[in-house]
Amino acid sequence: MKKVVSVSIGSSKRNAASQVELLGQQITIERIGTDGDIGKAIEIIKELDGKVDAFGMGGIDLYIGSMKRRYMIREAKKIAAAASKTPMVDGSGLKNTLERRVIKQLVEKDPTFFTGKNVLLVCAMDRFGMAESLAELDCGIIFGDFIFALGISLPIRNLKALDRLVRVFAPLAVQLPISFLYPTGKEQEKEKPNPKYFKFYEWADVIAGDFHMIKKHMPQDMSGKVIITNTVTANDVEQLKARGVSKLVTTTPNIHGRSFGTNVMEALIVALLGKKAGEVTPEDYLEMLDKLGFEPRIEGFAPNIG
Repeated sequence: MKKVVSVSIGSSKRNAASQVELLGQQITIERIGTDGDIGKAIEIIKELDGKVDAFGMGGIDLYIGSMKRRYMIREAKKIAAAASKTPMVDGSGLKNTLERRVIKQLVEKDPTFFTGKNVLLVCAMDRFGMAESLAELDCGIIFGDFIFALGISLPIRNLKALDRLVRVFAPLAVQLPISFLYPTGKEQEKEKPNPKYFKFYEWADVIAGDFHMIKKHMPQDMSGKVIITNTVTANDVEQLKARGVSKLVTTTPNIHGRSFGTNVMEALIVALLGKKAGEVTPEDYLEMLDKLGFEPRIEGFAPNIG
């Protein structure tokens, strides 16, 4: 039996374990949160190194970037270095393949899914594959990297503008504590709705990207909105229903009532391939996605009339 473990600096309240059978193999999947404690995450990884088939790095990306530029996050580098025997992945390889494919699948299922709509991608630097796919469609776009990560009301409306700003700010941003840029630990359980953000939610018909970034400033009234994300629990789904969200799309499949993060799914694929993380190509990911038959979870909700 293979074992995949996601060690996350996110909230331990979101911990979960599941067992699945894929391609004739039994695989256990476990997510361990450390409530923002990077030192504890490193300890867990060192303890399990060589004893599991693949690690996912949760709650933090190894890189941010745009187009052909990538910048390594200082704190993520420390976490990745803790694994010397077991492959460690952060989900970026799968984001660049699976999430592109999901946008294409949505259009194939419904050619009008994005047509004429306004799309808010809360952070493009950690989901550049999705950003590029959305930029090719007939829709209005705002990339909310500066809005949601830095609290600067600066909507970015095209990839060239994003790239210019990334070249200036990313080398500085990757040196900051990750908690400055992204909700970690118990902050993932808190919502801090601020009216200055509401206009961006109201503008958007479709809100895409990291769920914790979406959730943090989400207004109570989300009537008719479509959410494209992952890493949602059953409780998250109920909250979205209560706020009037019309449709939820998760880029990772539903496993026992939960959509795990891309880092978990990427680790699962690496474990099945039996390769080192650096040896896996985009073609390998796409081939495995075909074999596994992973489809986006698409769940429509009845209008909230309460």
